[in-house]
Amino acid sequence: EYIRISQTVYRRNGGRKIADSAHGGAFQGYLPEREFLGGDIGIVIMAGGIGSRFWPMSTSEYPKQFIDVMGVGKSLIQLTVERFKDICPKENFWVVTSEKYVDIVKEQLPQIPAQHILAEPEARNTAPCIAYACWKIRKEFPQANIVVTPSDALVIDTAEFARCIAVALEKTADSQAIVTLGMMPTRPETGYGYIAAQGEADAKGICKVEAFKEKPDVETAKGYLAAGNYFWNAGIFVWNADTITNAIRRYAPQIAGVMDELEPALFTDKEAEELKRLFPTCEKISIDYAVMEKAEDIFVLPAEFGWSDLGSWGSLRTLLPQDEAGNAKVGGRVDMYNCRNCVVHAAEHRQVVLEGLEGYIVAEKDRRLLVCRLSEEQRIKDFAAGK
Repeated sequence: EYIRISQTVYRRNGGRKIADSAHGGAFQGYLPEREFLGGDIGIVIMAGGIGSRFWPMSTSEYPKQFIDVMGVGKSLIQLTVERFKDICPKENFWVVTSEKYVDIVKEQLPQIPAQHILAEPEARNTAPCIAYACWKIRKEFPQANIVVTPSDALVIDTAEFARCIAVALEKTADSQAIVTLGMMPTRPETGYGYIAAQGEADAKGICKVEAFKEKPDVETAKGYLAAGNYFWNAGIFVWNADTITNAIRRYAPQIAGVMDELEPALFTDKEAEELKRLFPTCEKISIDYAVMEKAEDIFVLPAEFGWSDLGSWGSLRTLLPQDEAGNAKVGGRVDMYNCRNCVVHAAEHRQVVLEGLEGYIVAEKDRRLLVCRLSEEQRIKDFAAGK
């Protein structure tokens, strides 16, 4: 299988599509795909979240990653798999999710091997989740080059996304580097963490990371935007199997110890039993706190491919088509009269008629109805819990 090194995406002899702009689009000949990307590639999709900010569309029984949020006929996790389809074969995909979502994953992603759907017995945040997947991959594919991604984000420009992933994979294939993708900020966003870059970018556009920053207040976010070297943290990481296991051993030894104890049972009949016993003993911590903020050989690739984490109804409204009054809707039978700046999400067969609303969320699913001002959407999680 071969690829063309070019800004244009090509196929040759059944090769998968990868784009690279390192040579300004000029034809550079053909290279073996494995040589270019460096060994086996694995995609790890984290799909254990419950999406509580999108209630009632998203619930703990059926969270947002499994929902057609955008009204395009595909769930967010299906869109995630689709944008990686030309990076590696489906046999190299892994999904880490909750035990209670395994059947949903199998139903929505039948092309992914069942043994690659990893069921967490309980949620322990992203560091144990990633460690479990990477220990498994390393046992089966010791030379693996791995991409870790959330399951519930949106990407508009999938060709540019694929190019950025290819650049990151090339960087990590034969080094101890960790590469994270940093989204070019377009506004002083307080809902995202930030990545600060230092120094000049290399020929591929990759910079050294200076620091990871927590979600800022508005004034701090404005300062980040003005500085020009701060990027939104999208939670997309690229590394090889040795790099991440060594980093977890160094910076999160408790989690590494649990994984080492679990390792003999991996790919055996005892795995589920041992996982149920051991996984809940892992420290409950994010990969950012456990590894990223401590690692030394870590880099950021600034990227612009129309990314959103779809973390709120407000962010969804900005991404959906809007009418002349700023209203956005998903649902085949939604009519609005004298409404402005609203977002409506309803099942195709549900008729929804609204009049005279401004700046509201109206969402309906499974006999649950939300009518809430957009300005109060940070309280939806509490509303759903009856607080």
